[in-house]
Amino acid sequence: MATRLYTHPIFLEHITPPGHPERPDRLRAIERVLDDEAFVTLDRVQAPEGDEATILYAHPPEFVDRVRAAIPDTGIARIDADTTASPKSWQAAVTAIGAANAAVDDVFTGRADNVFVAARPPGHHAEKTTSMGFCLFNTAAIAARYAQKNHGVDRVAVVDWDVHHGNGTQDIFWGDPSVLYCSTHQMPLYPGTGAVSETGAGNIVNAPLAPQSGSDAFRDAFLSRILPALDNFAPDLIIISAGFDAHHRDPLAEINLTEDDFDWATGQLLERAGRHSGNRLVSLLEGGYDLQGLAFSVAAHVGRLMKG
Repeated sequence: MATRLYTHPIFLEHITPPGHPERPDRLRAIERVLDDEAFVTLDRVQAPEGDEATILYAHPPEFVDRVRAAIPDTGIARIDADTTASPKSWQAAVTAIGAANAAVDDVFTGRADNVFVAARPPGHHAEKTTSMGFCLFNTAAIAARYAQKNHGVDRVAVVDWDVHHGNGTQDIFWGDPSVLYCSTHQMPLYPGTGAVSETGAGNIVNAPLAPQSGSDAFRDAFLSRILPALDNFAPDLIIISAGFDAHHRDPLAEINLTEDDFDWATGQLLERAGRHSGNRLVSLLEGGYDLQGLAFSVAAHVGRLMKG
């Protein structure tokens, strides 16, 4: 299996306020752990800047203009209580989109079997017309639409194991049966969505986890809800919203996973990608705010991607 990694120095220039959990050190921690000799064969490519027109695949023009206008010339601008922008945030967000779309191209052209995109800001909380939850644009949703529009894909599945529910991705695909959205997440927790009863057009599968849940509950959610939904849907592409804040060390939630759980979940999704999607799988970094938990979890995830 050929695994590609996309990242870019611009992602470090999306500056957040002091003490903010979504900070540049997250990517520095990932870079350090992936410098280990175990990852010497990882195909490392600098992320290309994205085509701004592809943002419109998931967001309307007036919203895009509003985000652009919110980018400050200096300092840090507050978009909502916990979402901010700095002078390089637009370029960082557009480059994250470019990396995700390039990853989709890679898995459809055979340049890679799977791809991990280590980018920030994250994206899964961004709704059609609202930036929130540290997210400006919904990178996973744009990549899913990009696959449909540029590679003739009928069905895309987005699997989100971030500890916070991906309300943005759910919002964007709520009435669209061509995209399956599956999520495990703590509930109750920000942003307050993600109940089992939220099913969209039958294409939304939520598997909420109670606070203090651990490996058994997480794996059961996959085995009983997520994986059967994937098998029934038979996607042409799997996109992972890969947040690692369900790790037991993370300060923003109360789920007690270990890196072994992310290794296991990655293997399960690789198996489904092999079964349904010609091995095509794209993984996009979302949350994960304890630097050690994040680094160890990403190492397990990428290591499993490389094994196939």
